Amino acid sequence: MAAKSLYICGSCGSEQRKWQGQCPDCHEWNCISEQAVEVGGFRNQKQNTIANALSPEPITEINSQDAPRRNTDIEELDRVLGGGLVRGSAVLIGGDPGIGKSTLLLQASAKLAEQHGTVLYITGEESVRQVHLRGERIDALHEDLQLTTSCELEAMLSTIAKYKPHTVIIDSIQTTVTKQLSSAPGTVSQVRDCAAALIASAKQFGHTLILVGHVTKDGSIAGPRVLEHMVDAVLYFEGDRGHNHRVLRAVKNRFGPAGEIGVFEMSDRGLTGIRDASRLFLAERAVDVPGSVVVACMEGTRPILVEIQALVAPTVYATPKRSTVGVDANRVAMLTAVLERRVGIPLGTQDIYVNVVGGVKLSEPASDLGVVLAILSAFQEKALPSDLVVFGEIGLTGEIRAVSAPEARAKEAANLGFSQLLLPQGNQTRVQEANIPAILRPSQQDNGWQAMPAKHLSQAVQLAF
Repeated sequence: MAAKSLYICGSCGSEQRKWQGQCPDCHEWNCISEQAVEVGGFRNQKQNTIANALSPEPITEINSQDAPRRNTDIEELDRVLGGGLVRGSAVLIGGDPGIGKSTLLLQASAKLAEQHGTVLYITGEESVRQVHLRGERIDALHEDLQLTTSCELEAMLSTIAKYKPHTVIIDSIQTTVTKQLSSAPGTVSQVRDCAAALIASAKQFGHTLILVGHVTKDGSIAGPRVLEHMVDAVLYFEGDRGHNHRVLRAVKNRFGPAGEIGVFEMSDRGLTGIRDASRLFLAERAVDVPGSVVVACMEGTRPILVEIQALVAPTVYATPKRSTVGVDANRVAMLTAVLERRVGIPLGTQDIYVNVVGGVKLSEPASDLGVVLAILSAFQEKALPSDLVVFGEIGLTGEIRAVSAPEARAKEAANLGFSQLLLPQGNQTRVQEANIPAILRPSQQDNGWQAMPAKHLSQAVQLAF
């Protein structure tokens, strides 16, 4: 094996022969750095390759039954994982520093050790005493939870082979190094090769591997993007430090639905799962105030009601501002143009601010109708009904398009006491078939349940106000 210097992109992991300011593969700037790697010789092409041939089998004879999962006894975490941890799988968890990654994994480790046996927790950032003190505080101590500190890959693999735990947690993958490479910890080559070796060990021994990953300034997991392709599930912690709740989102999951979220509340006793997340996000909702509307969203398979607030004020700049928190700014600008052209609301001289209360980030287009009605309510200084819930996607011509899972959104609104639902006309039939009045409480039945379908934005504005 001979040492050689290569120029590797820190964003996509591509290798270049010389340094460049911009990566030719991912087109990122100032991301290429020189790293020393070990390079072996070429294999002999004339050697007999029949001995290394694989043994394929017919797809009709493969057992397709689901492998049993290990529950963590943390309902919100099991929901995001798709029902629990799968044996031989690799899970990558990322999030901002101090958001609760290590706390949640320590809680899950203690419960897994209590139910299933040995859990190996390897930390490269803290001492075992620090982790023990955190475990005492959150009541996450168990004799089958084995704790050690190390940054060397070879020592980790030897420990795994010796104790054969059913779950291995590496905190974090950026601190892990292998002696076969001379590059610094956290570099592309170190992260990629160490993760590949740990994942191969998980496939060989059948244990579940959980990797903790650092994040960059833009919120993505540090290191090459190939790391996210190597693992079976990628989970992201979201949340604002100004709020006590945290959101764990499944960005990728080979064994469950992608986009599923779990909601937790941070306290001095650790992270506690919140089953009724809608009540948490609407706990301090302002009633009968202009610029506020409740939207029914879907996060994975879970319906959640959130409040969208808008503020419209005359601009003092040549170009009006469009500032958003929790929703895409470009989409809000597009919806503002639709509202101005299709409904006739003059917003060209107004600054518009849109905020999703509670630090929630909305990405699905079903929140379009809520954003538009919140802006219109703030502009007209006219409050929407306090018992109104809306959802729907808006096109450039002003039409309101149908969205997925309207029955789940309607049931969630009814369970929380809302009696008016403004929805796309294309979802009316499915909501009627769900028979929402049958699940209403007596107090709600007295007020009545009203589903108001709308086909165009102008019609929705008339129904809402």
